[in-house]
Amino acid sequence: MMSPLSGKTKKYNLLILVSHPIQYQTPLYKLLSKEPDIDLTVLFCSDWGLKTYKDKGFGKEVKWDIPLLDGYKYKFLKNVSPFPNVSTFFGLINPEIVNELKKSDYDAIWLHGWNSFTNWLAMVTAFYLNIPVLLRGETNLLQKPTFLKNLTKELVLKNLFKNISVFLAIGKYNADFYKSFGMPEEKIFLVPYTVNNDFFVSKAQELISKKKELRKKYNVPEESPVVLFSGKLIDKKRPFDLLKAFEIISKDIRTSLVFVGDGNLRNKLETYAKNNHIQNVFFIGFRNQTELPEFYAMADIFVLPSDFEPWGLVVNEAMCFGLPVIVSNKVGAGGDLVKNGENGFIYKAGNVIMLTSYLKDLLQDETKRIKFGQSSKGLIQEWSYKEDISGILCAISSMESK
Repeated sequence: MMSPLSGKTKKYNLLILVSHPIQYQTPLYKLLSKEPDIDLTVLFCSDWGLKTYKDKGFGKEVKWDIPLLDGYKYKFLKNVSPFPNVSTFFGLINPEIVNELKKSDYDAIWLHGWNSFTNWLAMVTAFYLNIPVLLRGETNLLQKPTFLKNLTKELVLKNLFKNISVFLAIGKYNADFYKSFGMPEEKIFLVPYTVNNDFFVSKAQELISKKKELRKKYNVPEESPVVLFSGKLIDKKRPFDLLKAFEIISKDIRTSLVFVGDGNLRNKLETYAKNNHIQNVFFIGFRNQTELPEFYAMADIFVLPSDFEPWGLVVNEAMCFGLPVIVSNKVGAGGDLVKNGENGFIYKAGNVIMLTSYLKDLLQDETKRIKFGQSSKGLIQEWSYKEDISGILCAISSMESK
């Protein structure tokens, strides 16, 4: 693919400001750094994620087991917040970003959302210095905000968005959010939420033929189909909906349910399964990035029943393994990756009866499962880092041509 920036006399000096090294994003930075027309610098506001930390959702000590800083130019900014936290507005206060923008010859800055003090400081500084801002957030319209929150967004975001040069949409629902503020389509470029497809597809090729061995390793019945959930066992993810749907189905169909993940609902889920004599429910606990492929490989169907999910990258991962996927209508990935009746189903969040029906349909029909899985594999091939790079280059080119 020829870069739309080819022919420039100098490289395009792009700065990305990020809260902390994130396992799903850093492989993209590595690829973007290889682009001949891009000079990339990544600034991190925190080293959160590089060391072992307590993840409140999982309720576990977590340290990611993939390299997060390889293959691209980066720098850490000093965080002076008295209450450092990558998830709260005043948890990231990095005054160094002002001098960084002033002293360096950046052609543009790419920001991830507007939920930190540092991001606002960077935006205000960039506007003052006439440095174009590329904005990539997660927000969509799937979750109805309260009146006060909606009013705040209307007053604040409408004015903010007028000053943004381009929007990097993670998917359809995110693009619809920007359009709801009157942002024109020509300022919105698709830079999809992706995972490292090459890694997961290669693992699928290696492991799927070992499906029975993997099930034996975790004491999961080898012959019957396996339903998989991967994520935090918390209220927002609605794992009880899946367990109750499975409870109904398991009375008539021999199948297994595997929960990969941890959280404050785990004990309640285990107790419910035990007290109601639900057979073949397995709680694996938290597993790191390199460990997840074994569970996708042993599965036949993937389900994400969340009450709200801005995206849900586990859907991408499952599709790399050729799994049919069932998601609620509050999962952001559903707008782009789940084609109802083609590679999976979308049901109304909280509707256990509808979830049960769709799950039963796939469990009873192996031919349909295989067909849906093949469709998943085909769809995810067009939703990769390659499309991210293309979207970023097109966005930059659009600003350069003005």
